[in-house]
Amino acid sequence: MSPNELTEILTCGEISLIGRMPNSSNATFLAEVKHGEAQVRGIYKPLKGERPLWDFAPGLHRREVAAYKLSAHLGFNIVPVTVLRDGPYGEGSLQWFVEHDATEHYFTILENKPECHDQLRRICAFDIVANNTDRKSGHCLLAPKDKIWAIDHGVCFSAEFKLRTVMWEFGGEELPAEITAAIAPLADTVPLDVASLLDDDEVSALQERTQWLLDGGHFPIDRSGTRYPWPLV
Repeated sequence: MSPNELTEILTCGEISLIGRMPNSSNATFLAEVKHGEAQVRGIYKPLKGERPLWDFAPGLHRREVAAYKLSAHLGFNIVPVTVLRDGPYGEGSLQWFVEHDATEHYFTILENKPECHDQLRRICAFDIVANNTDRKSGHCLLAPKDKIWAIDHGVCFSAEFKLRTVMWEFGGEELPAEITAAIAPLADTVPLDVASLLDDDEVSALQERTQWLLDGGHFPIDRSGTRYPWPLV
């Protein structure tokens, strides 16, 4: 199913909640979405279910949507289709649920699937640009045909540099040319449908992080050893 088809289903379909997802700090629901003859599963994260954070204003669901749109603009296509819409508990994000192997995650993929490392590099670069503060190993999903998806982007895009990730194995490597070419336009202009979901200072910071990464020309190294989320998986 194409991204456009998934977008239409998720945006216009009828949402039926199946149940709450376990081990989530905020209210996160597995849902069934029906639109005409089409039916998909989705992950619904309502604004009303967010636990207050001291360093992020309410509205983490909007950051989920911004992450999808940024991924699509870059051509990385690493974030499942995500839309902003009303649902059973009000406004929230609704993301296409990706069928995946629940036994696999970043660390297992890194060790056992070197053919997937270029996909991991894209996620790594994306996280720096998006300022992901919570890239756990389990947020990398291995789908059929060795496609890797990245999920859980509610705490991205802070104006303050807060990168926390488990993905440091590429530190010191030169940025691949395809990644450099993809992110370079962001240093000048952030697409409107991404910028409209963020504050002005967050948009400016996104551009600054992009330029910093381009100027360095390499994946950064965490010399502090502190930029890790918890738990790691």
